[in-house]
Amino acid sequence: MRAAYASALNPEEPLSGLTLGELPLSVPDGWVPVDVRAASLNHHDIWSLRGVGLPADRLPMILGCDAAGVDPDGNEVVVYPVVEDKADPRGFSLFSERHPGTLSERLAAPRENLIPKPAGVSFAEAACLPTAWLTAYHMLVTRGRVADAGSVLVQGAGGGVATAAVALAVGLGKRVYATSRDPGKRERITALGATAVEPGARLPERVDLVIESVGAATFDHSMKCSAPGARIVVCGATAGHRAEIDLRRVFAMQLEILGSSMGTPEELAALLELVASGKARPVIDSTYRLAEADQAFARLAGGDIFGKIVIEP
Repeated sequence: MRAAYASALNPEEPLSGLTLGELPLSVPDGWVPVDVRAASLNHHDIWSLRGVGLPADRLPMILGCDAAGVDPDGNEVVVYPVVEDKADPRGFSLFSERHPGTLSERLAAPRENLIPKPAGVSFAEAACLPTAWLTAYHMLVTRGRVADAGSVLVQGAGGGVATAAVALAVGLGKRVYATSRDPGKRERITALGATAVEPGARLPERVDLVIESVGAATFDHSMKCSAPGARIVVCGATAGHRAEIDLRRVFAMQLEILGSSMGTPEELAALLELVASGKARPVIDSTYRLAEADQAFARLAGGDIFGKIVIEP
């Protein structure tokens, strides 16, 4: 089958190890094959090509964590990307870490990882959800308790998780502020129904919930923008992982700083229903064929994206 896979690891030039070619499909006991109709890219794929979480002895490794497709019984499904894995210190792994990923014509997955795709959600939209959108949903709904919040700040909108958080928070009826250095991205944030501001800008109000994936570059701003009792939910640190924190503000304002990672199959099913209801729709930056995977990866690596990059085999 045709697949986009890591054939070599290069921390300095990760895309040099990306190969498009033929690889066999292996289906472990208890797993089922899925015909992939759409997949999407994550920065995880580029980190894999750098060798982060993917050692050389696992090559070649098909890349990709997210997919939607059709199971052997003809059901339209979305693939939950987390696999129980006793060999991994975390107790789990994502597709493309220990098991072949989703950027291929077919995928093997545990049957329990297949979530029914609602008819009102396209394969391309569904393929955007399992990693970035599920992470944003878990941050907002479960960790951030967005139901108790009137206002939300999303730092660094443009990438997959932050853009998903903007769209979801707007869809859930919250007042949403989002930061971006790029004027063009701020226009697109506004089109989603949020108030776009430059990084570090003063907000009209202090917010009840902050979605933080940027890290050290924005964390002080996140703290200063937080209302008493606010939650700051952290899922990443793309601009530095050593933030300075004024502990006086933490205890005086009774702030909660919460870590967050991925989500559950039940949350993915709830997210799919939310999208099917029309309250929020995945933001797709661009769509490529599998044969154009090198172009899709180059666009992701370039950083000038807004939303998700979809690949359709």
